[in-house]
Amino acid sequence: MIKGDFIDNLPKIYGMYTGGFLAFVLLMAVLEQLGVGADTIGILFVSFTVVIYAGIGWLSRTMQVDAYYVAGRQVPAVFNGMATAADWMSGASFVAMAGGIYFGGHGYLAFVVGWTGGYVLVASLMAPYLRKFGCYTVPDFIGTRYGGNLARFFAVVVLTVASFTYVTAQINATGTIAARALQIPFEVGVWFGLSGILLCSMLGGMRAVTWTQVAQYIVLIIAYLVPVFWMSNKQGFGLIPQFVYGDAVARIGELEAMYQLGGLEAIEGAKKGLKALSTAHAAAGDPWKFVTLVLCMMAGTASLPHILMRYFTTPSVKAARQSVAWSLLFIFLLYFTAPALATFTKLQVLDPNLATGIIGKSIADVSALDWVQKWANIGFVQIIDGNGDGLLQLNEFFMRGDIVVLATPEIAGLPYVISGLVAAGGMAAAMSTADGLLLAIANALSHDLYYKIIDPKAETKKRLLVARILLLAIGAAGAFVASLKLTSILGAVAWAFDFACSGLFFPIVLGIWWKRANRPGALAGMLFGFTAGSLYLYYVAPAFLGNDPWLGIDHLRFGIIGMPVSLIAMVVVSLMTAEPDAETQAMVDEIRVPSGKTVLDSTH
Repeated sequence: MIKGDFIDNLPKIYGMYTGGFLAFVLLMAVLEQLGVGADTIGILFVSFTVVIYAGIGWLSRTMQVDAYYVAGRQVPAVFNGMATAADWMSGASFVAMAGGIYFGGHGYLAFVVGWTGGYVLVASLMAPYLRKFGCYTVPDFIGTRYGGNLARFFAVVVLTVASFTYVTAQINATGTIAARALQIPFEVGVWFGLSGILLCSMLGGMRAVTWTQVAQYIVLIIAYLVPVFWMSNKQGFGLIPQFVYGDAVARIGELEAMYQLGGLEAIEGAKKGLKALSTAHAAAGDPWKFVTLVLCMMAGTASLPHILMRYFTTPSVKAARQSVAWSLLFIFLLYFTAPALATFTKLQVLDPNLATGIIGKSIADVSALDWVQKWANIGFVQIIDGNGDGLLQLNEFFMRGDIVVLATPEIAGLPYVISGLVAAGGMAAAMSTADGLLLAIANALSHDLYYKIIDPKAETKKRLLVARILLLAIGAAGAFVASLKLTSILGAVAWAFDFACSGLFFPIVLGIWWKRANRPGALAGMLFGFTAGSLYLYYVAPAFLGNDPWLGIDHLRFGIIGMPVSLIAMVVVSLMTAEPDAETQAMVDEIRVPSGKTVLDSTH
């Protein structure tokens, strides 16, 4: 089948794929009724979906530079929107965000507002213009717009640090899912997850990643929505959970007021990165902290290379703008649902009128629950009888926030087929983002560092070989770091956004919208912004962990330090040095014109 036929038949192809996946879910439900064990169903779910993604990656293999880096620039807006949503629905969005809301309350909605609002910046300030520019990577734009290999190199460094931080969080998520579904140690699970990620992306580059991500979005959105609708109706709140969970929030407030916090604070759980069910410790109401986190997440969204790269794949500037709108719609479906999921899951745990409620019950009985035992076996759940009364208090049950979504079907007593479905969805979310991130790093290093700086005469075959070797090496390094459990999934993702906005946001935006911005200014903006943010994280933020940080700027929002430094440095240095030449200024004017040919030749 030629490319044109494939593109024309995308709705039919993915419609058949969706039908096939739903048939597989029904088959698993039948097997469960016939007595097939839960562990077997979990293994089948995860293995089946990973094999499907790997198959798409194999069928999409290519040795064409244009196809490998930008999927041949022929991805329709709707499908690019789905692929972008999957790229965006990372382990943080699918696995960890609802857990953050579960433990931290509405303060964690700053992530939702920031990540969604970031797409407004992408649509209005960046995506159409970068597509008109015609680049392969974000450093490609920086290097060509400002000129010189040093600017390109600085952009590669910032991109690599931000994307690598992000990819470790995704491999962490795949390790968590694999550990539970396959009942293997987390440290082994991260390598299992990595193998699936590499199978999807290594042979086909952006073309393989694009069509895999469309398939992954279908799986993850079905997996996220089904348990929420099921719990809402099971608990009697109504058909559309996104509009009725306010009553469940009120009920949770009543229950938390009713329960007395008994016993000692169990520090062992805190040491393991686990959190108590009590939300008394959560900082929920500081407007400054909320706004600063929103700003960091918005600017980070608009600076992350793996997201911006997705808009290089559309056939036209108009399609790039349209695909941003589709991305927002597909992302909205999950983000609008996350607070409801967190609320209904917490009610399942707290409400003594529900069969699943555990607070106030015998610790021995709770410890004997199947889901508690299995998550405890891999170190994600812990119970400590702080006051020795043998009854479970609100602050004596600890679990890792990263498992709330994955454990929800088991907590709610749903059929295990739903747990398998959610595990498959979580794996899809983490793998899709990891694919995009690894590709962004490998492409930047192979195209911008190796081809543009080290060996400009390299043949196509050699360039793609270098990209694939780098993909393997970076993936292995990410799996190793993830296995160390240095931070939570959500924490690592926040760091990635802060790194990206500290070093890249203003060099990209001003590169499009301010003709006076020049090479020395861009170098100063990237160097000083990225350095200031990183130094704050390294020297200042850790000292305040657990205390009140300076101006409320903790390790989740150090981009608030990096961004102003980057802006001031870039503007001041640009005004103090010579303005760009006439050709560069004309190029900047041209990329703002919504029609016409791309600025760069496609063979660059």
